Amino acid sequence: MECRIEKDTMGNVKVPIDAYYGAQTQRSVENFRIAQDINRMPKEIIRAFAYLKMGAALANKDAGVLSQEKCDLIVRVCDEILDGKLDDSFPLVVWQTGSGTQTNMNVNEVIAYRGHVLNGGKLTDEVKILSPNDDVNKSQSSNDTFPSAMHIAAYKMLRENTIPALEMLHKSLIMKSREFMPIVKIGRTHFMDATPLTLGQEFSGYAAQLEYGIHALKSTLPHLAELALGGTAVGTGINTPDNFGENVARKIAQLTGLPFVTAPNKFEALATHDAIVSTHGALKGIAVSLMKIANDIRMLGSGPRAGIGEIHLPENEPGSSIMPGKVNPTQNEALTMIAAQVMGNDVAISVGGANGQFELNVFKPMIIYNFLHSARLIGDGCRSFNDNCVIGIEPVKENIKKHLDDSLMLVTALNPKIGYYKAASIAQKAYRENKSLKQAAVESGLLTAEDFDNWVDPSKMVGNI
Repeated sequence: MECRIEKDTMGNVKVPIDAYYGAQTQRSVENFRIAQDINRMPKEIIRAFAYLKMGAALANKDAGVLSQEKCDLIVRVCDEILDGKLDDSFPLVVWQTGSGTQTNMNVNEVIAYRGHVLNGGKLTDEVKILSPNDDVNKSQSSNDTFPSAMHIAAYKMLRENTIPALEMLHKSLIMKSREFMPIVKIGRTHFMDATPLTLGQEFSGYAAQLEYGIHALKSTLPHLAELALGGTAVGTGINTPDNFGENVARKIAQLTGLPFVTAPNKFEALATHDAIVSTHGALKGIAVSLMKIANDIRMLGSGPRAGIGEIHLPENEPGSSIMPGKVNPTQNEALTMIAAQVMGNDVAISVGGANGQFELNVFKPMIIYNFLHSARLIGDGCRSFNDNCVIGIEPVKENIKKHLDDSLMLVTALNPKIGYYKAASIAQKAYRENKSLKQAAVESGLLTAEDFDNWVDPSKMVGNI
C-alpha cells in the first residue's frame, strides 16, 4: 500500500497516501486492533462532531480568533461529513481512550486535510492551510467535545427515531383498546383464571405502560440538551474566548434545529454522564414494558388450537423448516430480544457512569455506543412491531367466549350474595366433578338457576367501560 509520512508530537507515522486523516488517527488504528470490523465509532457521533466543529468554527470566527477563510473551509468539510461523503475517513473503534480523544483528533485531521485539498492543496504537502489542533480544535478539548457530541447524537436519535416510533406504537395500542373495549373475556393472574375484564381494558394497560415510559423519557431531555463545550480540559474553560460556551451552543442549536444550550456546570458535564445514565434508565424502563407487552400478546395469540388463542396475530412468514403451515410470533420474539439487549446495555452504561476519576469520566465511547444501540433498537423495534404485528391483531371471539364461559372464577360474583366460603365450595365442586359452574351452584342448593343467571353476568363484572 502506497503511503505518505505524517507526524505528530511522537514522531513520524506512515499513513495511506489518499487518507484524509493523519498521524494520530493512524496511531489509533494500529494501537487498538479491537473488533475493528464490527465496533467502529457510531456514525451518529461523527455527524454530531460535524455539527460541533462547524458551530465552534463559527463561534471562533465571530470572536475574532479564526479567519473567515478557515471558517468557511471547516464548514464546507463538515457539510460533506453530514452528507456521508467522508464516511471511510473515520476508521476508529469504540475501544480506545475513555475520553474519546482519538475520535476527536480523527475528526480534526479529516476536516483539516480535506479542507486543505478543497483549497487546492495536496495531502502530501508538508504544510497545510488548516491545522487539526490550532484551527479545527480551537477553543476546544477532547474532554468537552466528546461529551458534547454524545449529547447531540443521543438527543437527535431520541427525537428523530426513538420517540416517534414509541408514540406510533402507543397510538396503535390505544386504537386497539378502543376497538376491543366491548369484548368481555376472562382475566388471568398467576397464569390462572381470574375475574373478567374486556380485551380493550387489557390493551389499555399496555398503552398506559408506554405512555408512562414516553413521559419519563421526555422528562430527561432538558438535561440531555446541555452541552459541555466551553469547559475545555477540566471545566474551567481555559483557552476559550469570552462566552464561548453560550455562543457555540447557540450555533449548534441553529444548525440542528434542536434546543441545545450550554451546560450550567461544566465540571459536572465533563466528570459525569448522569444525563445519559438517567435517560438510558428511562429507555430501560421502556424495555421492561415492551418485554411485558410483547410476551402477553404472544401468549394471548398462542396456539392456534392448543394454546390460549384469544387473538390472531398477523402471519408474516413460515415458522418452521420441518412443520408445514406453522406460523410463529416472530415480531414479539424480536421485540423481547431487543428488550433484553437494552437491559444489558443499561448495566454497561451504569458501570461506565459510575467510573472515571476526579475531573473526567473515562468511559465515554462505551457509554454512548451502548446508548445509541439501545435508542436505535427501541425505535426500529417498536416501528417493526407496530407495522407487522399490532395493527393487524384481531380477536378470536369464539375462543374468548369459550374460555369465559368455562371459567370457574365467575363464581366471584356470588361473594356478595352467599359469601366467600360458600362460593368457594361451588367452584371446588364444579372443578372436582367436571361440571359447569351453574350446574354445581344449583346442585349445591345455595341458589336457583334464576339466581345464578341474575347474579353471574360477566358483562357486569368488568367495571365501567
